[in-house]
Amino acid sequence: MRHLAVIAMLILAACQEEEARAPDPVTMTSDALGHFCMMQLDQHPGPKAQIHLAGLPDPIFFSQVRDALAYLKGPERDAEIRAVYVSDMGRAPSWDAPGIDNWTEAATAHFVVGADVTGGMGAPEIVPFSDVAAARAFAADKGGEVMMLDAIPPETVLAPVDIVLEETQT
Repeated sequence: MRHLAVIAMLILAACQEEEARAPDPVTMTSDALGHFCMMQLDQHPGPKAQIHLAGLPDPIFFSQVRDALAYLKGPERDAEIRAVYVSDMGRAPSWDAPGIDNWTEAATAHFVVGADVTGGMGAPEIVPFSDVAAARAFAADKGGEVMMLDAIPPETVLAPVDIVLEETQT
């Protein structure tokens, strides 16, 4: 009987350890839809984000990092966040092709806030980098300030913004 109790305790401990471990980032495929806009992410330029929530098997994706940060810093969220990943734009092939697997943890990323760039949904974008030197070089070229996630004020992502719509050819 003792052996069964020990085995049960080991199984319980393993399950709790697995539950505590943050999930790995997921490859962004053409099936990935933005949480707010429900549009295909790969159809929009700029960095993306994914947030893993407790109880959901798949992450929720965001067409812009700014949108993900609004989700994180907004009052409407009630699910436990297990992990947050953002595109590492220092490893991105280009602004138009931010990459499908170059994710970095948002908690350790360096964000350029206030740069003269717009994201996939036309709003001013907050641009993430895993390397602080790459973030500083981007800020020197495009403007803005380098910040860690916790230093980004909520009003930076929750305040209304002017949206820049791409002109369509007629």
